[in-house]
Amino acid sequence: MRRALKKYVQILFVMAAFVPLLVPSAVFAVEPDEMLSDPALEARARALSQGLRCLVCQNESIDDSAAPLAHDIRVLVRERIKAGDSDQQVINFLVARYGEFVLLKPPLSWHTAALWGFPPGLLLIGVVVMIVMARRRTNVPATVALTPVEEARVEELLRREGLP
Repeated sequence: MRRALKKYVQILFVMAAFVPLLVPSAVFAVEPDEMLSDPALEARARALSQGLRCLVCQNESIDDSAAPLAHDIRVLVRERIKAGDSDQQVINFLVARYGEFVLLKPPLSWHTAALWGFPPGLLLIGVVVMIVMARRRTNVPATVALTPVEEARVEELLRREGLP
């Protein structure tokens, strides 16, 4: 009984060690001193920052990133919102300052066409390759039986090698 209890406590201890990994990083990213006192403005700021890329992490939103630059951009977004800017004005300001790379979902334009076209193009190429492979597989000729002379030769070679 005591051994089972000890094993149970060890398992709980290991599980408790991994709990912080399960909590989303966004909980730790936005610091309390950044938050606006007005809940409506804070909700706007959070919605905007979820669509903005962290320029350090590059695959996270600034809302999820704990990088110092992400913190600065979050503060900047909140300052612009407090100043009375609309959501689009805040986005335009950040794009003018950091370029379209700051947007997690950049708009479709001539210089982002490859970015938007690559995934569907790759999918299309994959489908074409699968169709070609399937057609080749159905066009494989049926196997031809060996002639009696060829069968005799195979038997002779197998006997010579000592195989049944």
